[in-house]
Amino acid sequence: MTGPLRLGVNIDHVATVRNARGAGTPDPVRAALLAAGAGADGITAHLREDRRHITDDDIARLSTELTIPLNLEMAATDEMLAIALRHRPHAACIVPEKREERTTEGGLDAAGQRDHLAPMVRALAAANVRVSLFIEPDPRQIEAAMALGAPVVELHTGLYAELAGEAQGAELRRLADAAALAAKNGIEVHAGHGLTYDNVVPVAAIPQVRELNIGHFLIGEAIFVGLEESVRRMRALMNEARGA
Repeated sequence: MTGPLRLGVNIDHVATVRNARGAGTPDPVRAALLAAGAGADGITAHLREDRRHITDDDIARLSTELTIPLNLEMAATDEMLAIALRHRPHAACIVPEKREERTTEGGLDAAGQRDHLAPMVRALAAANVRVSLFIEPDPRQIEAAMALGAPVVELHTGLYAELAGEAQGAELRRLADAAALAAKNGIEVHAGHGLTYDNVVPVAAIPQVRELNIGHFLIGEAIFVGLEESVRRMRALMNEARGA
């Protein structure tokens, strides 16, 4: 089932740098447009409850200025659902969110929150917003995504990125098994979190994975080589992994 592999660029931390000074620069929307020009297939932005980086105005501008798909990462709250339904992005990825965390820690417990998630998934689908669930590579969570009718899952690669050696290899196999299970049951598979030039190729080589969402590393690398070059190099590594 090897096919084209899309790159979604997360621009959250351009907004983090902007917000550190409380000024208008750097502009995350400009970053999104540069990433698109460099080969990104989509843009991801996480509107957090505390608005620590991306803001409501950023989402409004991205919704009108982007010519490639916008993936809105959102907590499973009524506030975020209302925002998603107002802007109707191409996709909404439901993620776990804790105010005290520095970044998203682990996957969504779709199995334990099915009753809470079900009406949100239905409402987004009815608005033609493609629903994705950010989950651990765990059969139980994939089964929950199936039961909820989510067309997409994004597998959390954070543990894989933190490990090394045999432990990392074992986690890679867990990701591959989860991707195969999801795809076998008609769910499109995405992956992301903690991916870098050094660790992306094995994940990109998993044939059922259709999209990688990468942000922090690309924005950090952009400090040294520029955003367009950082995106182009990641795109090249992903193409290499697929034999393109």
